[in-house]
Amino acid sequence: MKNNLQKQMTSRHITMLALGGAIGAGLFKGSGEAIGIAGPSVLLAFLLGGLVLFIVMSGLGRLVIANDNVHGLSGIIQPFLGERSADFIDWLYWSLWMINIIAEAVAAASFLQLWFPHVPAWLFVFFLAILTTLINLYSVKLFAETEYWLAFAKITVIVLLIIFGLFLIGKEMHTLGFLSTFQRMNAHGGFTPNGLKGLMSSLLVVIYSYGGSELIAITVSETEDPKTAIPKAIKGVMGRIISFYIIPMLLLLIIYPWNMLAHSNVSPFVLVFEKMHIPFASDIVNFVIVLALFSSINSGVYASSRTLYFRLKDAKGISKGLSVLNKHQVPQRAVLFCTGTLYVGVVLSYFLGDKLFNYLVGSLSYSVLLTWLMITFAALVLAWKSGTKAEIFFSGLAILVLLLILIGILLSNPLSVTIMTAVIYLIILLSYQKKHYHALTDHT
Repeated sequence: MKNNLQKQMTSRHITMLALGGAIGAGLFKGSGEAIGIAGPSVLLAFLLGGLVLFIVMSGLGRLVIANDNVHGLSGIIQPFLGERSADFIDWLYWSLWMINIIAEAVAAASFLQLWFPHVPAWLFVFFLAILTTLINLYSVKLFAETEYWLAFAKITVIVLLIIFGLFLIGKEMHTLGFLSTFQRMNAHGGFTPNGLKGLMSSLLVVIYSYGGSELIAITVSETEDPKTAIPKAIKGVMGRIISFYIIPMLLLLIIYPWNMLAHSNVSPFVLVFEKMHIPFASDIVNFVIVLALFSSINSGVYASSRTLYFRLKDAKGISKGLSVLNKHQVPQRAVLFCTGTLYVGVVLSYFLGDKLFNYLVGSLSYSVLLTWLMITFAALVLAWKSGTKAEIFFSGLAILVLLLILIGILLSNPLSVTIMTAVIYLIILLSYQKKHYHALTDHT
């Protein structure tokens, strides 16, 4: 089956895309929320999430190498989990990004309103929709370059935070001594002030924050030499993703009492920049948060439109039209359909207000977790066939940990969010049954 998408992405683009996908508002804004839930033990939550992510991504790399003709997540797992699972993961991943696009657009509008309080949110969302549409319609190379520089801007700010943080800690150690500087972390209720429940509850934010790393699997059909570029990108990215979360978090918890970070109205990054007397610190961090959110929306349109293209390119009837490519070899109708979801977000945010973001994040945590589980199950089947004991052990361990995290998220998520997410999954499963039934009747 011929794939007409252009292979314009390089290893450089893939590496930054994976970093950009995992480093977003979850770090710049959500870190304060995670600290509030778990206290200093949030470090363990991010470490556990990072180790699981490492196993999932390593398995993803092996699956890409093992397949000769792959496209998207469905093409990667189908040889190991079958057609039903392949269909489910594509629609699951598509719905994940559709929900994420709305969540990030609503969040971006709220940050832009800090500068322009009199401009309605829907106008910002409309502007973001047009911008992401133009970038994604022109060419995959423009998308890749845009994401590269957005990721570069985010990483620069994180590196600056680490440098400033180390300077401030060194300064305090010189004045107060080593022990006094580090004792602040446990000063308000100890390392686990909210107990094991707080640690488990924070995993919801952690999984949401790390979600997006698996996006590089979608690029396999538009990457030059994917069997080399994607595993190389995975190896180069894993340490950086964990470092860019855990090191800044550790520095923040040493510099400030955790309860201050939890109850601050601004991003923890702003507090550090202000302590360094950086002019317009809050505006700089606010700008980076908006960039991070736009990056996530841009990636979401790319991932969802390509998933839709792969799912429908062999379909019949009206749905086949969504897989049409333009002169730049971009699925333009799929892109337009996916950016159209942003306008649905405007309507939902009008009725639900601030509650919308919390509903969507809760649902997204389930979808990211389920996507990781299916990738790891496929990697386990591959390891079982190849007889690699170490890979079988680590894949099995990751599945066990992911299932325990799932139980924790089930207990901490509102029932309404769980029911809403379950309905989405049921619709996906029923759609496959209906499609399969029609295929059988057409054949007979």
